[in-house]
Amino acid sequence: MIKLALFARLEAKPGKEADVQKFLETGLALAHQEKTTPIWFALRIGPTTFGVFDAFEDEASRQAHLKGPIAQALMAKADELFSEPPSIQPIEVLGLKNVA
Repeated sequence: MIKLALFARLEAKPGKEADVQKFLETGLALAHQEKTTPIWFALRIGPTTFGVFDAFEDEASRQAHLKGPIAQALMAKADELFSEPPSIQPIEVLGLKNVA
C-alpha cells in the first residue's frame, strides 16, 4: 500500500527549460529500474517550473530512492539546469486511486 511520497519542485534557469524537460523525460527510464518506486511522475507546472512526484510503500523505499540514481542525477545537474536548489518535500499519502 502506498503510504509515503516525495515532491521535488524544480525551477529552470532561463533558457534551460527544454534541457530540464529532456532531463526529466530521460528520468523515466531510471524510474522503471527502481523496483521500490511504484509511482513516478515528471511534471511541468509552468513555463519554467517543473516537478517530480513519486510514491512509496514504506520509509525504507523512500530513503532508497533519495540515495538512488535518479536523485544522484538530479543533484549532479542541479547547478547546470536550475536557478535554485531543488526543493524536495516528504509527503504522507492519505488516499490513492489507481486504475492501472
